[in-house]
Amino acid sequence: MFDALTNMTKRIFGDANDRELKKLQPMVQRINDLEPAWEKLSDAELSAKTAAFREQLDNGATLDDLLVEAFATVRETGRRLMSMRHYDCQLIGGIVLHQGKIAEMKTGEGKTLVATLPVYLNALGGGGAHVVTVNDYLAERDADWMRPIYGHLGMSVGTILQGERNDRVKREAYACDITYGTNNEFGFDYLRDNMKFQIEQMVQRGHSFAIVDEVDSILIDEARTPLIISGPMNASVDLYNIIDSVVPLLQREVDFIVDEKGKSVTLTDEGIEKIELKLGVDNLYDPHNMEILHHVNQSLKAHYLFKRDRDYVVRDNEVVIVDEFTGRLMHGRRWSDGLHQAVEAKEKVNVQQESQTYATITFQNLFRMYDKLAGMTGTAATEAAEFASIYDLDTLVIPTNREIARIDHDDIIYKTQMEKFRAVVAEIEERNRKGQPVLVGTTSVERSEIVAKLLERKGIPHEILNAKNHAREATIVAQAGRKGSVTISTNMAGRGTDIKLGGDPENLAGNEYDPETHPDEYAKALAVFEEQCRLEKEEVLAAGGLFIVGTERHESRRVDNQLRGRSGRQGDPGGSRFYLSLEDDLLRIFGSDKITVWMERMGLEDDEPIEHRWITRAVENAQIKVEGHNFNIRKNLLEYDDVMNYQRKGVYEIRRRALAGEDVVEMVQESIGNIVQDVMDDYLIEGLHPEHWNISGMRENLSRVFGIEWEESDDTLRDFSRNELRARMRDDALARLEAVIEDMGEDVFKEYARMLLLQFTDSLWKDHLLALDRLRQGVGLRGYGQRNPLLEYKREALQMYLMMSAMRDEMLINRLFNTEVELAQAAAEVPSKRTARRLEKGTFKPAGQVLSGVAAAASASAPTPLPPPPAAPQIKQPEAGDEARLFAHQFGLRRNDPCPCGSGRKFKRCCYDASWKPPVEEAPEGADGGVDPEASSGALAASGADAPAREPGAGAEPGAGAEPGAGAEPGAGAEPEAGAEPEAGAGAEPGAGAEPGAGAEPGAGAEPEAGAGAEPEAGAEPGAAGAPSPAT
Repeated sequence: MFDALTNMTKRIFGDANDRELKKLQPMVQRINDLEPAWEKLSDAELSAKTAAFREQLDNGATLDDLLVEAFATVRETGRRLMSMRHYDCQLIGGIVLHQGKIAEMKTGEGKTLVATLPVYLNALGGGGAHVVTVNDYLAERDADWMRPIYGHLGMSVGTILQGERNDRVKREAYACDITYGTNNEFGFDYLRDNMKFQIEQMVQRGHSFAIVDEVDSILIDEARTPLIISGPMNASVDLYNIIDSVVPLLQREVDFIVDEKGKSVTLTDEGIEKIELKLGVDNLYDPHNMEILHHVNQSLKAHYLFKRDRDYVVRDNEVVIVDEFTGRLMHGRRWSDGLHQAVEAKEKVNVQQESQTYATITFQNLFRMYDKLAGMTGTAATEAAEFASIYDLDTLVIPTNREIARIDHDDIIYKTQMEKFRAVVAEIEERNRKGQPVLVGTTSVERSEIVAKLLERKGIPHEILNAKNHAREATIVAQAGRKGSVTISTNMAGRGTDIKLGGDPENLAGNEYDPETHPDEYAKALAVFEEQCRLEKEEVLAAGGLFIVGTERHESRRVDNQLRGRSGRQGDPGGSRFYLSLEDDLLRIFGSDKITVWMERMGLEDDEPIEHRWITRAVENAQIKVEGHNFNIRKNLLEYDDVMNYQRKGVYEIRRRALAGEDVVEMVQESIGNIVQDVMDDYLIEGLHPEHWNISGMRENLSRVFGIEWEESDDTLRDFSRNELRARMRDDALARLEAVIEDMGEDVFKEYARMLLLQFTDSLWKDHLLALDRLRQGVGLRGYGQRNPLLEYKREALQMYLMMSAMRDEMLINRLFNTEVELAQAAAEVPSKRTARRLEKGTFKPAGQVLSGVAAAASASAPTPLPPPPAAPQIKQPEAGDEARLFAHQFGLRRNDPCPCGSGRKFKRCCYDASWKPPVEEAPEGADGGVDPEASSGALAASGADAPAREPGAGAEPGAGAEPGAGAEPGAGAEPEAGAEPEAGAGAEPGAGAEPGAGAEPGAGAEPEAGAGAEPEAGAEPGAAGAPSPAT
């Protein structure tokens, strides 16, 4: 009754989507009214429109004021230069995108052309417009395809590709009016920019406007994959192999329980006892054995939750992650938190080191930085609620240019997978016999190969497109619509190529001749293939068009809809049907028991299927359950990442101010003020009687940090008020600062303070991220103590952040106030940008040591190292905890002080080692001059120079288990730019640190261990590695 009333209301008044579209019709009509006049404009007059629009903006006009004329200009340019005229429905899509909304446009409706409208309009403002795609191929193709339109209108176009490591080239691309690139590269460039040591090295220029193509894939599917830049940790990999030899001895359901829905594995008491016996551990849950327990759990997941040829493939003796949504290999991405190492041990390949996070961000917080964000996709309506709640983006479904003629049949369900696959092959055989092209969609490499083998037995020619056969992807997809073709694909999401019925003549001709080297032969071949494809298209249309066979429902309805959407483009006929079984993962884990009971009651045999709309509805309900489950995971990740995002903004703001260098003295004064306030809070507690003030502690702190010695007795100082003591402390410290600036010279002081600020900020932030990862991994257990894990995380993360900030202030002031400078020449005359030359004109003498060449103090810590002095010190590689112990030694920390590593524990309970001694540095034979162990070691700690830059992979899973996807790019701090980012599993870039292939994205990120992000295991979103992050 209610549904009938709702449908009647929609017919009378229209739904919300229809009402919004009607509001746009007057604007579309105004654009159409201008078309006759714009057709009469000369090419020069059309090109001059851009300058006229910008002049109007300078005079106070808004982009909305210019929309009608700007859209008319782009439409006319496209018609003249490319014979591509925007349809009315495309104009509507462009308006929706300009308004900062998501436009759902079906496959074949021309989203690439639609984007030119809002991109041109928003680029007029001068802030730059970014077009975000899912892979390099689409970014380069779309940029080249639409460049004639932009170029004629005076707009420059740049492209950001995964393999590009030249900062100058990237800077020029970002400086263009319009920039095309992948989501991973935009994200990694942002992180790398915030690891630079010179503002001139930064490549991006802000985040004004962005259109995200395949927005559901990037903002929904990959939202659980943080982008991570990481570097290797100094840890042995032997433990992974030892544990891997024990885990297969455990018995399922007896020693451990597998929860496939929650993606977790839990040890039973019997399993714990067996592990303790095999490993010789007394108590697996003892705090000292927590690392062993963690790796046991990861090994169990590797063996029982992650399957070869589904979640990953083994290629060239390496484990390569498979993107679950696209079926693509994610080169360079790695799961984090030891998961990738566990899989490597399982597959008996070389186990690589874990990585430590240097910088990370989720796609959610990355794209929320844009002033205006819009998106396009063929399937967004099912996720409209999430787009609205997370990104504040409304979704509108754009009408198609022609009615969709595809027929979507009800699902057919069998008891077993074998019977299902036999039915699939029978369907394919029947369609193939009459020449109808068939596209078969599978959910994994394994399943695609099962179908392929069955077709081979039947003698049916076919092409297979999966993670093992991407080299021929473009050719396979382009010809999937030819007469009698059968194409098996792991997933069509994000392929970016339309399937043309009858085949693609340009692709066929290109396979014969290169159009650039043999233009005449290419033209002749193209004419032949055009006629051949035209004739084949008529036969294919008569046979019913492209038919889609789905062998399994995906967890997301969107992915199923994307597969279906490959058929029936631009009004062509077509059909689709999904074949399911009760053994499919979706129905087995999330499906309703009613289906199984129903089939059993009906007494159906294994080869007897059920086909009914109720079954289709039951399957969709199971998918809705999964989508809700995954939404909660993404929402949970965002809540935790928002905490880090707040802190990230604070740290990056400090770096940007330091890079600018204009107010570095003011920043030092702020640090002094912070330290003074901390002294007041620690030793002169407000409300406490002066008799109970810790005057001796205050004296010791002032002497250690500022070098201030007060002659008055403790009793005399107690006669002062707190405000008087605060003012005196601050005045004395500022006076000392003025003396230091005068002795050092203002220009040299600013550069030295700037370098120290960057060095200490980066070093402490890196350790802080590691501490947050560890906190994130363990905070969930507090729920058993009736405490809210999120609130506990927020509280402790804030305490850790404040501690990190206090340590940075103290390290900075201590170093500045305990450094004496003897200038050999007046450095003030040297241009500030010539940092190295200017610094080398002075001689620093910290802590009584003599340093030949000031450059050692700054260059050792900078990501872009300066040339070392002749007598460069030989530094022994530090062991775990050495940096904290060295810091404690330098600054006189006591055993009860907080540990400098940022763990939040006392020094004596963390990194303290009574047997530890400061490193002794020896100059190389024949070297003259002394060395500065303090400056050198400080630089080491800041830059992570103790570990060579490498690109582990692309995915680090954040904290609790990350989902592969985004990818962390491993960097070792050795890269002058931003550390190493695993790109596609690439190597280190000479002179720039190691930046893996595509930014750990290879992309987006791969999994965050080394890559870009990991998918949350068991529902946990990656923090830095747990779930594969979009890669580390």
